[in-house]
Amino acid sequence: MARVFLIVMDSVGCGGAPDAADFGDLGSNTLGHIAQSCAAGLADLGRAGPLCMPNLDALGLGAAVRLASGADVPGLTAKPLGAWGAATEVSNGKDTPSGHWELAGVPVPWNWTYFPDTNPAFPDDIVAAVCKLAGTDGILGNCHASGVPIIERHCAEHLRTGWPICYTSADSVFQIAAHEETFGLERLLTLCRDLAPLLHARNVGRVIARPFSGTPGNFHRTSNRKDFAMDPPAPTLLEWVSGAGRATHAIGKIGDIFSMKGVRHLHKGKSDIELFDHLDALIDNAEVGSLTFANFVEFDSLYGHPRDVPGYARALEWFDARVGLLLPRLRDGDLAIFTADHGNDPTFRGTEHTRERVPIVCAGAGSREVGLRAFVDVAATVANHLGVASQGPGKGFL
Repeated sequence: MARVFLIVMDSVGCGGAPDAADFGDLGSNTLGHIAQSCAAGLADLGRAGPLCMPNLDALGLGAAVRLASGADVPGLTAKPLGAWGAATEVSNGKDTPSGHWELAGVPVPWNWTYFPDTNPAFPDDIVAAVCKLAGTDGILGNCHASGVPIIERHCAEHLRTGWPICYTSADSVFQIAAHEETFGLERLLTLCRDLAPLLHARNVGRVIARPFSGTPGNFHRTSNRKDFAMDPPAPTLLEWVSGAGRATHAIGKIGDIFSMKGVRHLHKGKSDIELFDHLDALIDNAEVGSLTFANFVEFDSLYGHPRDVPGYARALEWFDARVGLLLPRLRDGDLAIFTADHGNDPTFRGTEHTRERVPIVCAGAGSREVGLRAFVDVAATVANHLGVASQGPGKGFL
């Protein structure tokens, strides 16, 4: 019986979304622009030369970018030996839950609530709720921001007052940063957990705990981040598979994104290196008929949002090298699908996600072009391969 490994390279978009202009993202192309920057010598920090991803490119990664956007992708020019195409999202968002839920067969049927890019950004009643739950007289931040700069700005005051640092982004999210030792990790997690129902009732997709440690000028965010996400609006691929009596494995933040619904085994780690170690182990040991659903977040969190082109390129090349060691260990009948949930073009303006199509490249399905597909077609393809009923609107492409 087959196994499936659905592997999300968080934010590794490939341009070409037909509605990109509606999101202010016309012209964004994460993979295309990284490849072009590398070829132009603009990413020679800790690496050098054209983007080198021979393993995923051999499956069709470069071809997927060209199909999705028509972009030149120097360095990714292999003739595809795998099944390849690109997928377009229909949910009205470019965030983590929208992308993952739709890949898992469930488009988002509502419009997310976003906080205005004003200062302050949050309504008074939400601020009051945070203060009551945290036992503080106020909050810090209360604006749109990226995580590292806002912690840097408020770290000293946070340590002095104990007030949580609250911020948001262009996503439907409420984020709270606090010091693990002085504020307390469990206190932060409890605060976010207790606040989440209020935000979810207003269609704010996630409340995220962002713990950090250290001192002003010498702090670091820890690996104990936790997302408190809304429940998907309908059963997803994970529930289809687990409901059929099959094992499901969630690697990384998949458990948080899906509120653990349909997840039987959770595998967490402090870095993408540790998460890939889990994936390696499951390639060797996952049960017959199982689904492994993995998210590798550091493309997005460490390199996309900070607009670090060389760092993003290094991460892609590291990932591809690990893929090269993984692919030969797939068993007969196994299917590995590599895709993404949205874009985060490090050459684009701002620091937010970008509305893009995403690549689909597959090992274990022969050599074929699958064309331009819908996100939901990924879930249908996985269900078909595992021989379980697809409960979503997608159509399989293999």
